[in-house]
Amino acid sequence: MESLKHECGVAMIRLLKPLEYYQKKYGTWMWALNKLYLMMEKQHNRGQEGAGMACVKLDTEPGNEYMFRERAEGTNAITEIFGKVHSVYNSVPSEQLSDVEYAKQHLPFAGEMYMGHLRYSTTGKSGLSYVHPFLRRNNWRAKNLCLCGNFNMTNIDEVFERLTTQGQCPRIYSDSYIMLELMGHRLDREVERNFVEAQQLGYEDRQITRYIEDHVNTVNVLQTSMNSFDGGYVVCGLTGSGELFAMRDPWGIRPAYYYKNEEIVVVASERPVLQTTFDLECEDIVELLPGSALRVTRQGNCLVDQILAPKASQACSFERIYFSRGSDRDIYRERKKLGELLTKPILKAVNHDIAHTVFSFIPNTAEVAFYGMLQGLNHWLDEQKIARIEELDHKPTREELERIIHDYVRSEKVAIKDIKLRTFITEGNSRNDLASHVYDVTYDSLEAGSDNLVIIDDSIVRGTTLKKSILRILNRLHPKKIVIVSSAPQIRYPDYYGIDMPRLEEFCAFRATIELLKERNMLGHVKAVYEACKLELQKPKDERHNLVRKIYEPFEVEEINHKIIDILRPVDMSTPVEIVYQSIDGLHKAIPHHLGDWYFTGHYPTPGGTTLCLQAFINFIDNSTII
Repeated sequence: MESLKHECGVAMIRLLKPLEYYQKKYGTWMWALNKLYLMMEKQHNRGQEGAGMACVKLDTEPGNEYMFRERAEGTNAITEIFGKVHSVYNSVPSEQLSDVEYAKQHLPFAGEMYMGHLRYSTTGKSGLSYVHPFLRRNNWRAKNLCLCGNFNMTNIDEVFERLTTQGQCPRIYSDSYIMLELMGHRLDREVERNFVEAQQLGYEDRQITRYIEDHVNTVNVLQTSMNSFDGGYVVCGLTGSGELFAMRDPWGIRPAYYYKNEEIVVVASERPVLQTTFDLECEDIVELLPGSALRVTRQGNCLVDQILAPKASQACSFERIYFSRGSDRDIYRERKKLGELLTKPILKAVNHDIAHTVFSFIPNTAEVAFYGMLQGLNHWLDEQKIARIEELDHKPTREELERIIHDYVRSEKVAIKDIKLRTFITEGNSRNDLASHVYDVTYDSLEAGSDNLVIIDDSIVRGTTLKKSILRILNRLHPKKIVIVSSAPQIRYPDYYGIDMPRLEEFCAFRATIELLKERNMLGHVKAVYEACKLELQKPKDERHNLVRKIYEPFEVEEINHKIIDILRPVDMSTPVEIVYQSIDGLHKAIPHHLGDWYFTGHYPTPGGTTLCLQAFINFIDNSTII
């Protein structure tokens, strides 16, 4: 029920034919630019705070621009940046605009390499200077670097110190800028290596330039820069001399997919984006594997190289539960399975009284899990009908059969998102005021006083919307009981790889656990965990374990569930409320190939994640009066 700021979206296109080819086949040299627009719009769900795009022209003559970039902030950023480009085109006479040679020589964004980015801030930093792509310019084409990505690094302090030790002085302290400077530095070294080789071969002047541009190897750049980072990432880059790359982190935390044929190489954060934009089948698209990089050289050769050794697979499960588009074939099946696997605990919560229970969902992202839940409930009900018929000791009459087979699972559109408000606004009073007006209900959609109401959500993070809006709104229907169902397990731990939930105290599961410890006079346990976490931080980074997990050990999941309801239920509400979460086993059964579950289990895939979680707990205790 709560929107989350989360990872960004990327899009890349590399044309493998001259622009004239696309003009002749598709009727316009703008074919790739138009496809980039579609790819970005199809990933609008991944970033609504800003957008940017870049383009590189190949083989331009000196004195002519060959790298272009547009960026904008706000939910309409995609429309704005493409509008700026087309405003230039609109001033050009139609006969010149359709002339490929004129476009190549005179028009911006008439190139062979394109990059797009959708931004969601996970750092709280805003402003156009933080919107991707980032650009590092130089008079040598091969030293120009344009960078964007879907990433969040956990060890930026270490990398910053490394750069400053080398004598560099980054202008901005952010993972994006520091990555740009570090990778730019390694690109400079790669260019200089080729410069020396060219001189040794007897080349001079432009011959040296051509040699450099033909021999720059971005594998060397990536291997010597990305080995410094701890985090989840897909990093995409273009160089001024015509190299393209997209690299995925060694744990496979963040997603990336690509497709190539004789005309194009394209990259996106989500598979359905490529399927829809380029009319492809699911099997046509390839997932970029952990630690590897897709590269397209200046000459148009498409290669996949293993840059860093892959680690144990930790692809983000929350990506599947919530963030990615539900139109992906596998994600759709997984979300349905998440809902189906909740059948038994839901039936227990309503005392198996299907006849007097109405089922619904909030928000729209939970709709697929809702269908899976209905599928599971209908299967259970069918089994009950079969058993009742089998138990009959006589040939049933028509009336008897009708009483049995006419039982059905009741579903209604109970809750409606009335206005578009973002409940991830961080200022407390504003959040509370806005959250109370986000949803409305369909009145008389259940029998007051006799029907239970079951509402499924994809996840419950802070509980803000439940407390300030949902429970109050649902209570207006006067149900016998309200059951809130989460298709995801309890979210107990912060994310440090690109999702905006970095503070332990924001999670209703953590707050409930702390309340239980207070009630049961177990603050000594809190102090013991606190001291253990401080000692753990004194160990080498690779040897640290997430001891914050111990804070939950005294309690069963159900105990924490009950306390969550206690802290979220409005004080003036008397209707019984129960909360049902997905189990960890259920999560892995539904999503067997994406094992990154640190939000729920505290098992971080990288040392940096573990370190930040330990520090987060210490900060929480230091800033509180609990002990």
